[in-house]
Amino acid sequence: MTFQESIKHCLTNYVNFNGKATKSEFWWFFLFQVLAVVVAEIISPTLGSLVSLLLFIPYLAVAVRRLHDVNKSGWWYLIAFTVVGVIFLIVWWCGDSIKTNNKY
Repeated sequence: MTFQESIKHCLTNYVNFNGKATKSEFWWFFLFQVLAVVVAEIISPTLGSLVSLLLFIPYLAVAVRRLHDVNKSGWWYLIAFTVVGVIFLIVWWCGDSIKTNNKY
């Protein structure tokens, strides 16, 4: 999936927490979000906060779908509020997709 396809897919499916997201879809959208927030922050801190807030739900949806792709429940995202949890999430997000059918 290309950079543009990833952004388009994530923004059009911003409330879709079902299904799977490929590794490239997740990481391209993550890069887009970081770049958009940094550019907006340079322009204005208020604009940076607004962009960050607007992109939070699409990011959360693609993060949950990425967890589904590695056969983990989206509820695992809640462990992101701990240091150890962040490490687990990064390992899962960087992992390969499950080739067999899973429950998601």
